[in-house]
Amino acid sequence: MNQINRVAIVGGTHGNEFTGAYLIQKFAQFSDLITRPSFETVTLLANPNAFAAGRRYVEKDLNRCFLKQDLQDPTLSSYEELQAKSIQDILVSNRDKQVDFILDLHSSTANMGLTIILVNSHPLNLKLAAYLSHVSPLIRVYRCSFKSIEENPFVNSLCELGFAIEVGPIAQGVLKATLFQQTEEFVHAVLDYLEQFNQGEILSTNETLILYDHLSVVDYPKKQDGTIFGMIHPELQDKDYQALNPGDPMFLTFDDKTIVYQGASTVWPIFINEAAYYEKGIAMCLTHKQAINI
Repeated sequence: MNQINRVAIVGGTHGNEFTGAYLIQKFAQFSDLITRPSFETVTLLANPNAFAAGRRYVEKDLNRCFLKQDLQDPTLSSYEELQAKSIQDILVSNRDKQVDFILDLHSSTANMGLTIILVNSHPLNLKLAAYLSHVSPLIRVYRCSFKSIEENPFVNSLCELGFAIEVGPIAQGVLKATLFQQTEEFVHAVLDYLEQFNQGEILSTNETLILYDHLSVVDYPKKQDGTIFGMIHPELQDKDYQALNPGDPMFLTFDDKTIVYQGASTVWPIFINEAAYYEKGIAMCLTHKQAINI
């Protein structure tokens, strides 16, 4: 990749995640904030109907609608499925208007701080993530790489370069000034880096990047009929990115019994008690922490 010509900033992929949605509105109104000399920056409110309703989605999670096979399936016709196809047309189908980098803005009810979510290991994505985490100690990098782009259901599947950012904790349908400002600063840092990249001003250096690699997901304790009978243990709540060792408390049942982590090795849980993941059967994601040289 020698030149980045067009960058897309996407917000409101989930309609009740207001930080990204309202940043998109701000950037659309004050476009000079995201203007850089060497590339064009465009904004996209991804799910306007869900945003207007203050809901995560209308019919289906939009950020699970970008599988290549689904985008090519003419029989899929829910609102979000059609919206995903429209976003594909806007961002990548027109070669003259095709974007080279997608930054997708999200927020979380979990204590995720500022989290970069990588869906691949492209060298530029890794270098940018390393730079951003060096600039701000608040930033962590979660990698949930897919074996192929065909298996990636996220909006970032549309472009090899780019990633999502999760900020939290923040309630759904709420704006919090601190997180809004931190996200905006993050966006500016990304755009400034890409401008430097285009100008050839970023030198290749041996840098260490701390990665949290996806391992698995854990569901809540459930009865045979699927109803929950336990919750995140108080000692684990809000402990995203902190080590969870074998024997540590994970869940507290409604009859006050502790369920401990029974894995063989230490893991680092994230998205702990994310409100949007109850319907997906996910109480947390388990990751492996490692340092890589890039």
